[in-house]
Amino acid sequence: MKLASGNQADSSCFGKIAVEYRKQLEVNSLIVADCALYTESNLKLMSDLRWLCRVPLSIKVAQSLISTLPELEFNNSQIPGYKLVSKTVNYAGIEQRWLVVQSQERRESDLRKISQKITKAESKALQELKKLSQDKFACEADAIKALSKLSKQFKYHQIQSSKVTEIKSNKRDTLAEISYQISATICKNESNINTEVLSTGRFIIATNILESNVLNNDSMLSEYKAQQSCERGFAFLKNPLFFADSIFIKSPERIESLAMIMGLCLLVYTLAQRQIRAALRDSKSTIKNQLGKPTDRPTLRWIFQCFQSIHLVELNQEKHISNWNQERDFILNLLPEDCLSYYQFAT
Repeated sequence: MKLASGNQADSSCFGKIAVEYRKQLEVNSLIVADCALYTESNLKLMSDLRWLCRVPLSIKVAQSLISTLPELEFNNSQIPGYKLVSKTVNYAGIEQRWLVVQSQERRESDLRKISQKITKAESKALQELKKLSQDKFACEADAIKALSKLSKQFKYHQIQSSKVTEIKSNKRDTLAEISYQISATICKNESNINTEVLSTGRFIIATNILESNVLNNDSMLSEYKAQQSCERGFAFLKNPLFFADSIFIKSPERIESLAMIMGLCLLVYTLAQRQIRAALRDSKSTIKNQLGKPTDRPTLRWIFQCFQSIHLVELNQEKHISNWNQERDFILNLLPEDCLSYYQFAT
């Protein structure tokens, strides 16, 4: 675990952290990260590391690729709901493999959002055109120029037809003043819409491992998706139940110390959860979840809740474990023998 200042950008420190990690733990590991790691300086800094991370779509080449890649080039992934296509790209002077991923679930969600955006944009465009049609201009050129300026703000629509009308004032005792008004109709900009529709549900992950026999396309996606468990772990550390925000720590050194303790707690938590799930899987057993349904993938937090009502009671100089039952005894025996000593009066 490495802490950085809240004022420091992730992209400016992730590469250095990865290099420091490799120096401390010499193992043939794969650094997996989100797009904050993918900068030119970080990639050059990690030239001796194996990495896999998401490519930010702020990079023009990436944006162009996802918006122009034909649907026919994608192949179904072994992971349900995904399609993949691999490309070899040279970025920051480093040859790498880009995997364009299309998620069906995300695509459907994006298409619904685009439909809503188009409807909203059309309503707004019609309001702006109505407002513009009420304005008066000194000449025909000014009216056309104002319409052109407004049309550039449209993302999903374009001007279909326009008409400039000459208007004479009806004021008496004065020379007739001539002004111009413009009216227009719009239609959908199918080219822009199709480009955005084509890119829906797509993102790119990259790696400097070029050999597909070492890390194939499905493994790339699987490794990238696996970091979600790490994200959940750090969300666990931020849980209000820890009351960490109620502790005032004056110096950065003390903040780092607290983070180290919490990181070790997370390590123990993760190992215990892994142990229980592996034991359930190996024995083809299940326990009841929060809804009373069988599961072989319980969270350790739920296990903690199952053991909350257990107390050590001393009665007539004899120690007893209260509220012990067969289900809790079964769960306890899924853990290593060292854990049994805490409940030695019950087993």
